[in-house]
Amino acid sequence: MTSRRHLLLAAGATAIGAPALVRAQTLEKPKLTLAVGGKNLLYYLPLTVAEQLGYFKAEGLDVSIVDFAGGAQALRALVGGSADVVSGAFEHTVNMQAKGQRLRAFVLQGRAPQVVLGVNPKTLPGYRVPADLKGKKIGVTAPGSSTNVMVNYFLARAGLKPGDVSIVGVGASQGAVAAMRAGQIDAISNLDPVISLLRRGNEIRIVSDTRIVAEADKLFGGPMPAGCLYAPQAFVDRNPTTVQALANAIVRADKWIQKAGAGDILKAVPESYQLGDRAIYVDAFLAAKGALSPDGTIPEAGAATALRALQSIDESLKSAKFDLPAAWTNDFVRRANTKYPHG
Repeated sequence: MTSRRHLLLAAGATAIGAPALVRAQTLEKPKLTLAVGGKNLLYYLPLTVAEQLGYFKAEGLDVSIVDFAGGAQALRALVGGSADVVSGAFEHTVNMQAKGQRLRAFVLQGRAPQVVLGVNPKTLPGYRVPADLKGKKIGVTAPGSSTNVMVNYFLARAGLKPGDVSIVGVGASQGAVAAMRAGQIDAISNLDPVISLLRRGNEIRIVSDTRIVAEADKLFGGPMPAGCLYAPQAFVDRNPTTVQALANAIVRADKWIQKAGAGDILKAVPESYQLGDRAIYVDAFLAAKGALSPDGTIPEAGAATALRALQSIDESLKSAKFDLPAAWTNDFVRRANTKYPHG
């Protein structure tokens, strides 16, 4: 009994001197793998900030981030068991219910999709209406990703079907820019900093811009949650303390970004993410900042908005049954905001 008490006292002393270490010992899974599709994008800026500023480590986490060409591949890594958590588009948590997969979003990075659809002035100089895209090649980060969903939804609102265009995966970096410049694609659905780089050179004509929250809400008919952290429900159930630690780190990053200036962002983000032009990256940050979540909270109407968008592009989803509350939770975010009220 005495020796147990001594051990507890020793643990208490350690807690004062090395809180991160003690937290790590209480986590169910301190070392984990997180998959993301296009980590350099402003869409995932909170993830990069949490990593670069040491917020994951401060929570006792050792997070191995694996970057894929697009969100669809990151999702496949999760389903296949090679990743524990995904930093990806919120709508995947709704869509996968129809496939029998129970996924849950637990902290938000973006409150609007930030996806921009634009046409190539070289190959489509006479573009006037969405119908002009019929038969054309449209570049997306990866087939099945949120950028692809955006294209399909835009087409559906104009009475077109996904098969009316050709979808080409071009990634989320220099490859996407090169495809537009070479005329290999007639339009592009992508994110910053790719969009800002193309815009600087007048190499894109924007036709839909969901970096603007009001425009995104109008397009989708309600709040459309974007980047988030999500995991299988079974992982959340088995590892609540670990999930809380992840939510804490992202909420801190969300709040830091809202207070950050351009210089702060440039210092925090790896130079390789800036596509060789710091000024363009600053433009991209300023364009995307309003669409990033201020505190990680998922809007209550978000899942319903995502479902409407998905059903508009996939007829089979209209007959499927969904449990929308099971696709997300703000429980971890509420605790994170209590712990870090100022970031």
